[in-house]
Parts: sequence; C-alpha cells; structure tokens
Amino acid sequence: MSVNVPRVFISYSHDTQAHKKWVLELAQRLRNAGVDAILDQFRVGLGDDLGGFMEKSVAESDRIIMVCTDNYVTKANSGLGGVGYEKMIMTAEYMTNIDSNKVIPLIRQNGTHDTPTFVQTRAHINFSREDEYELQFDNLLREIHQAPLFKEPPVGNNPFESVVEKPAESVSDKKMELLRWWVSSYNQGDGFATSDDIQHQLACSRIFTELYISELLRDKFIKRGVVRAKTINYNEFIDGFELSDKAKLYAIEQGWVTE
Repeated sequence: MSVNVPRVFISYSHDTQAHKKWVLELAQRLRNAGVDAILDQFRVGLGDDLGGFMEKSVAESDRIIMVCTDNYVTKANSGLGGVGYEKMIMTAEYMTNIDSNKVIPLIRQNGTHDTPTFVQTRAHINFSREDEYELQFDNLLREIHQAPLFKEPPVGNNPFESVVEKPAESVSDKKMELLRWWVSSYNQGDGFATSDDIQHQLACSRIFTELYISELLRDKFIKRGVVRAKTINYNEFIDGFELSDKAKLYAIEQGWVTE
C-alpha cells in the first residue's frame, strides 16, 4: 500500500446491531475515499487474538477515530471490555507524547457530548445529527488527509517597512512566480520551456535559473521533455521542461485557473 494512504483505526463499542452497521458504513466510505480504515468487522475472525489486534492497530495507525456513544464513554472511563483495553493502550501513548493529536473523538450520542476523560480537552467532531452527516464526513476526511478547507495564508510584508529594509525575495517566492507564469503559458497553448526561456522570464543569472529549475524538478512540478525545433531542419530537437500533472492540479487548487 502507498505510503501516502493514511491508516486510521476505528475504536467503538458494540452497542447495537444498528450502531455496528453505522460504524461499518463509515469505515467503508473512508476506504472508498483513500483511507485505510481498520475495523474489527473487516479483520477479526473467530479464534483471533483480540488484544493483539487492538495493540497492533493503535500502534500502527496514523489516526484513531474514537466513536463516542454513552456506552463507549462509560466503558472507557471504567476500563471495561475491549473499549477499556483500547483506552489503556491509547492513554499510554498520550503519556509518552502529550502533544499527540492522534485520537479524533467522534460524537455519536443524542443529547450529550461526553468523551472519555483522557481526551476531554481535545477538539472533537460531531456526528450526532443525521442531517449534518455529509458536512461532518467531509470535515473528517479533510482532517485525515490533511487537506483543510481554508489554508492559512502566508504573512505579508509590513506596509510601513522601508523598501531598503525588506529582505530579498526567497527561492520559494520566485519558484511560485515561475510556476504561475508557466501555467499561464500552458493555458495559451505552450507549456514547454527551455532554460533560456526561464532565465529570460525571471531576468536572473543562470546560476539562480538552474536553482529554481532544480527546486521545481525536486518537487515534481515539472519534468524533462524534448520537442522538435521549429526550424527548416525538422530533425533537430530541443531539450527543455514541461508542467507535470501535479503542477496542473496545484494550479487548480490555488485558483490560478478556472473552468
């Protein structure tokens, strides 16, 4: 499995068949949306070691979804059954990593919003209302994939700062400037560029041009390419670079292009 697929363990109590079905459907939707959702209903059979499954799942998961019903909270706080055992494992991890945000408390009660004591100060997600299910599922999925709906913008320059005092433009700034120009050129029908094209566009030295190209290649925003020269001699080819699919998707995400 790709290292980019987040692994998520779902911890819950077997309250009713309807609740087990709800959790199962949540896990199936997560898996369909690119999440390796780990659930006992998928992976535990008769005769399997439940304790070993819980320990392995908690240890190897990137995040843990704790489906909090009243029964789950009672069992976790009292240390009862499988829920109590999972709570003990998770508490041990919190003791060794106090800043961990590994556990995502998911509220599934009607009328109460209780969570186990050891995560009461942690932000939770509320699935108690069926009419808000799709909204909350989207929020949960974005959290797991680390794709927030609103991205924190960079801090701009102080408007009262002297131009002389402003720091030199960073490699990252130039890189984005170059990428935006490239996207614009691609939309106009020409996404291929040579080192000379890039140097001319940025009006910088060849050393810095090579640095910016190297950064974009490393980040897989561009890839090497070859085109036939637009000369009488059509057997002549030119080495250069072209946008990757990753760059095109990034441009859409940044709002540089619209439909």
